[in-house]
Amino acid sequence: MAKRDYYETLGISKSASADEIKKAFRRLAVKFHPDKQGGDEAKFKEINEAYEVLKDDAKRQRYDQFGHAGVGGAAGGGAGGGNPFDGFQGFGGQNVEFDLGDIFGSFFGGGGDQRRTRRGQDVAVELTLDFEDAVFGVEKEIALNLLDTCKHCKGNGAEPGFGVKTCSTCRGTGQINRAMNTVFGQINQTVTCDTCHGSGKVPEKPCSVCHGKGVERQRQIIKLKIPAGVDDGATMRVSGRGEAVQDGPKGDLYVNIRVKPHKKFTREGSLILSTETVDMVTAALGGEIKVGTVDGELTMKIPAGTQSGTDFKLPGHGVASPRGGSRGAHIVTVHVATPTKLTKRQKELLQEFGHGKKSFLGL
Repeated sequence: MAKRDYYETLGISKSASADEIKKAFRRLAVKFHPDKQGGDEAKFKEINEAYEVLKDDAKRQRYDQFGHAGVGGAAGGGAGGGNPFDGFQGFGGQNVEFDLGDIFGSFFGGGGDQRRTRRGQDVAVELTLDFEDAVFGVEKEIALNLLDTCKHCKGNGAEPGFGVKTCSTCRGTGQINRAMNTVFGQINQTVTCDTCHGSGKVPEKPCSVCHGKGVERQRQIIKLKIPAGVDDGATMRVSGRGEAVQDGPKGDLYVNIRVKPHKKFTREGSLILSTETVDMVTAALGGEIKVGTVDGELTMKIPAGTQSGTDFKLPGHGVASPRGGSRGAHIVTVHVATPTKLTKRQKELLQEFGHGKKSFLGL
């Protein structure tokens, strides 16, 4: 299904200010938050995705110019769809400026804590690529120190040779009741047990390495396959390669792509742009010139009478979409150089040409 327009999702105009965008998001987030009775998780995710783009000036500019394709939403895939670029929407709402979970936990009895599975932290890193690597794709390795399952206790938090027992704090339920004073009076809230972190069990003897946490910080080498056509500012999501947590799934790894500028080429979507200088004689009479591309040097024909500023298209020498398909074009803009130093004879010949007489150009 095609995605809704982000401005329509938030109910604002395209000229909305940053403050108007924030207010619209907060109003809708409170209305549709899944921890609230009558909330809508799918709607909340849609609202958050729109906000993550429109609150960022650079992303908003790309969205205004290219639509969802400019921010990775052209295919209409949501987080978890398997597309390495579905992470453009950010970190699943963790950048929200206030903690909606705490708000609704206080007002509605902590329903979110009862339903939510404990999960490892997401991790964000930045990866810088050369221009050509972004065009053709590349494999990279990044080294990270991340929390991972403790090798000594295999993740259960107990010293080898010892088992786990029922948590005495929550009596194995993983939850405890807590009275909280709010603006509505005292409310009984059910929250995750602080002792066992919701598992209902604790080690008989804590692991000597991780001290019962079930995880330890380890150096990891992560191999990434960067697809051809990735652009500056893109974010790749690598599912399950974030930090580990005891009794829960790992978080995700988000790789923010930065592409180094090229000294000769610039990029606009699937197009590569460059400029070549042609002498006045070749422009007038026609000929061939050597043109640099990401595929190497090519020969390009210059028709007689070519004017400065003329664009020439080299199909198939641009950039492919990260989602597959043929490569775009390389556009070469020709600049005709006007000589600044002429001999006396050259000046005479140009003057003759200007008066319609025969010249060395044969015109």
